[in-house]
Amino acid sequence: MNEVLKRMWSRGLVIALLGFAVFLAPNAKSAGSMGTGESSVRVFAAQGVVREFSSGDHTVTISHEAVSNYMDAMTMPFKVKDLKELAGLHPGDQVTFRLHVTATESWVDQIIRIGAVPVSESKPPAAEPQPVSGRNPLWYYKFTNELGQAVSLSDFHGQALAVTFIYTRCPLPDYCPRLSRNFQEASQKLDSLAGAPTNWHFLSVSFDAQFDTPAVLQAYGKSYQYDPAHWSFLTGPQDKIAELARLSGVHYESDDGLINHNFRTLIVDGNGHLQTVFPISGDFSDSIVAEMIKAAAVTNPPAER
Repeated sequence: MNEVLKRMWSRGLVIALLGFAVFLAPNAKSAGSMGTGESSVRVFAAQGVVREFSSGDHTVTISHEAVSNYMDAMTMPFKVKDLKELAGLHPGDQVTFRLHVTATESWVDQIIRIGAVPVSESKPPAAEPQPVSGRNPLWYYKFTNELGQAVSLSDFHGQALAVTFIYTRCPLPDYCPRLSRNFQEASQKLDSLAGAPTNWHFLSVSFDAQFDTPAVLQAYGKSYQYDPAHWSFLTGPQDKIAELARLSGVHYESDDGLINHNFRTLIVDGNGHLQTVFPISGDFSDSIVAEMIKAAAVTNPPAER
């Protein structure tokens, strides 16, 4: 594993950095937008309660109220571009802040303390991945794909697998949409790469079993120009999805229709052994391609010369 991947692994439950950018008056009540170069920025006024923060990751986790014209109330980590925004903050602080969203990223600023509430007990971190193998009944369990077909993980034995967890209603561009773009870009690169293996498959597993029906997942897949021969979207009973997520090192919880979660993209070789874990969001499609080629070679070695 190269040094970049080693650094990513050492960070453990790294959550993707979020955020939002452009000028808006502090007392604004509605969203604004402004063109800045190549991207348009939407800005929203919001308020909530600080749950935790990390200066190392430049993030603050806020349990926020509904953001008008954008998303419902939920709890999530947001990126801050200036660490001075976190100065003097404590868990339980009630704050107002601005949220800025572009097509590819998001962040917050102007975090102002307006009060405090009792702090609830922190949730335990997600476990390290213990991927499902042939010794686990879940390896043979039949989930349902976007075509309405019964699919088990064992069906892909002999193929390199990349597995990640998403839900189609995810509102922020650097969360699930970025993970899906990684698979879209990586699949296109593998398809066009001379001499690339063909024994590979991507699996996007939905947390949102109630909303993400096969029809919804298929429409979502088409929006990313997916090829069902190499990319599947899975759903199933909530308890089975939860168990698969837990074994993959993923922690998630539903919050008023939205889902708070950490990130995991797992690369599993053709023999079902965990090869690499990317515990982040962001653009790492090139790294996925490199790891998939390596993982596929386990059961598809290059021809002898």
